[in-house]
Amino acid sequence: MKVLILSVTAGYGHHAAARAVSDQLLARGAEVKTIDVYQVLSPAVKQTIDKGYRLTARRTPALYRKVYGLAEHPHSGWIDTSGINMIQLFNKLNAAKFQRVLRDFPADLLLCTHVFAAQLVNEMKKRGVLTIPALGIVTDYTLHPYWEDVPCLDWIVTASELLNLAAVKRGLNPSRLLPLGIPIQAKFSQTLNLKEAAALLRLDPKLPTVLIMGGSLGYADSRKIILQLAHSPQPLQILAVCGRNQKQYSQLMKLKAQLKDSCTLYPYGFTDYVDIMMSAADCLITKPGGLTVTEALAKKLPMLLVNPLPGHEERNAEFLVNNGVAVRITRTFPVDEALHSLFLNPQRLDMMRAMMHLLSHPDAAEKLADFVIELGCQNSSEAKELNEGD
Repeated sequence: MKVLILSVTAGYGHHAAARAVSDQLLARGAEVKTIDVYQVLSPAVKQTIDKGYRLTARRTPALYRKVYGLAEHPHSGWIDTSGINMIQLFNKLNAAKFQRVLRDFPADLLLCTHVFAAQLVNEMKKRGVLTIPALGIVTDYTLHPYWEDVPCLDWIVTASELLNLAAVKRGLNPSRLLPLGIPIQAKFSQTLNLKEAAALLRLDPKLPTVLIMGGSLGYADSRKIILQLAHSPQPLQILAVCGRNQKQYSQLMKLKAQLKDSCTLYPYGFTDYVDIMMSAADCLITKPGGLTVTEALAKKLPMLLVNPLPGHEERNAEFLVNNGVAVRITRTFPVDEALHSLFLNPQRLDMMRAMMHLLSHPDAAEKLADFVIELGCQNSSEAKELNEGD
């Protein structure tokens, strides 16, 4: 069976989800190819989407929030924005060009980890030039704008069954919804107790350990957070993952030498050992990116949420806080007070972990891969029966 996974470079999550599903499909004997749609169609557009998303979300959050809100509810403002979608127009103009990819890799099924890729596939299926099954994967705890505009995709994979009502209200047929969860790597569902993880990281298992993450690009203001935690009344071990933010990593290495003995800092750059860090930690402080919080849910790691990007990450924060698995840090409820409150309330920590057990789908990638393989077997069987009938 051949599976083509279509992703888009706009943050880390879409590619990470693609990799998680790809690993599971490969393990089941499928032939898998993953491509960035706009790298094929137009590298210039790819760069515009990636850099435009990052710069607008960080530099002009109010504008990005407004645009995102209008895309979510195009009929709610003084102007109807339902027909304004430049990416959709670009996809329509380039659908024929993308057919060459399918000729080079004649897939039996398509997976789309970004709605822009799903729009392209929807256009091709609408024209009748694409007939194979296609699935979309939503990588946040919300239904992003435009997922309701891809009716030709056969199924939409969502983060939770608790999002079904919101999806139906947005116009999706419930029969198309697969609430399997956001696909993550299998290592996050593997059991590793705190003492074992602490030993691997050379930490003191008796001291409270806090993990700070700012996404793959290290967006969180980790230095400010650490300085606030340094005044905590209890000794702390702080693991700070800076991702690819080399400037932040250098700052934290300097800060490490300046901190008092009661607060020990361990800065990291980009690392593949986040699963071990989550197993060693008592709490995660992070911006609420879809993949990061899904990994934390799988590890049953309570979360303090900081600096959400406008739009999808703010929706993630709402979902997690409203379902009792996270605390939102604000200007009037700073991180040191939130952490102190959490650590003094072990019953609440237990309740958060129990809710995480109910919400998490650590085997989402495995279940999705099983669904895809079973679908491929069904299609092969039906094709065989048709050939024998002829």
